[in-house]
Amino acid sequence: MTSGTKAHPLCRAFIALGSNLDQPTLQVRRAFAELSQLPASRLLNCSAIYRSAPVGYLEQPDFINAVAQIETTLTPHDLLKSLLKIEQRFGRVRSTPNAPRILDLDLLLYSDLQCDEPGLTLPHPRMHLRAFVLQPLVEIAPDCCIPGQGSVAEMLIACDEQQLERVVPA
Repeated sequence: MTSGTKAHPLCRAFIALGSNLDQPTLQVRRAFAELSQLPASRLLNCSAIYRSAPVGYLEQPDFINAVAQIETTLTPHDLLKSLLKIEQRFGRVRSTPNAPRILDLDLLLYSDLQCDEPGLTLPHPRMHLRAFVLQPLVEIAPDCCIPGQGSVAEMLIACDEQQLERVVPA
């Protein structure tokens, strides 16, 4: 850090991981390792890995999903840039929405921050509707709340019709 630069406060953030191409379980495990190397950050917790059916575009393989918890002094914008760089290193190609992907990293929550700016919406706008996000999140942060929405555990109950399978470690 250069002299005169004000440090950003330490914040807790949650990141969703997803993959459905090129050995997706391996991709998610590799991504956990990448998250542990983020600058000015510390990986605190990783959920189990789950399998879920695709949403939106259905003619593609099932997804492998997980959630990681970090603490960081990166700003939300800098954290998002770092996540996008990891996706690029993994070979992520953004073609059409909901398309198959090698790696998807979504910034779900950044402390209690609520913002809606071009390129960054927090909390993630659809996280409260997705069991593949809520289940791993409640696993590592059972008392977690989504600002403006409420308890993650309560929202998970509303998603009980969504099929989700825990992947047994190899």
